[in-house]
Amino acid sequence: MFEIVVVGADGSPTAGEAFRTAMELVRSSGGTLHVVMAYKGSVTSTEGLPDEFIDGVGPASRASALLDDLASRARALGVKAVTHALKDDPTDAIIGVAESEGADLIVVGNKGMKGVRRMLGSVPNGVAHRAPCSTLIVQTTS
Repeated sequence: MFEIVVVGADGSPTAGEAFRTAMELVRSSGGTLHVVMAYKGSVTSTEGLPDEFIDGVGPASRASALLDDLASRARALGVKAVTHALKDDPTDAIIGVAESEGADLIVVGNKGMKGVRRMLGSVPNGVAHRAPCSTLIVQTTS
């Protein structure tokens, strides 16, 4: 079945549904789940913050906290989870991890598949067109 599954995460309900679907697929196959979160550079000002708090406000810290939570949920269900926090475009990050890990499947939610975003590009569209493996676009929005 699917031994190596990659799923994108961003804290949204859509990504949460994709994560749950990916986790169930990996749980049934006994494979490995790679959870990817991409982030942009920091736009949060750290001016005036004590040094011990500066590391805790950036996007890398927020990505790490979300990924730790998701990995913990997966492990609680017996799923082997590996996390990837990358300073990159979300589509590029998901594709990059899928390529480097030899993924059998990428799972993403369908947010952005309708309306203007469909024409301008979205993560599910980008992943579907560039994926090095099978792609499951989970119905998460109406």
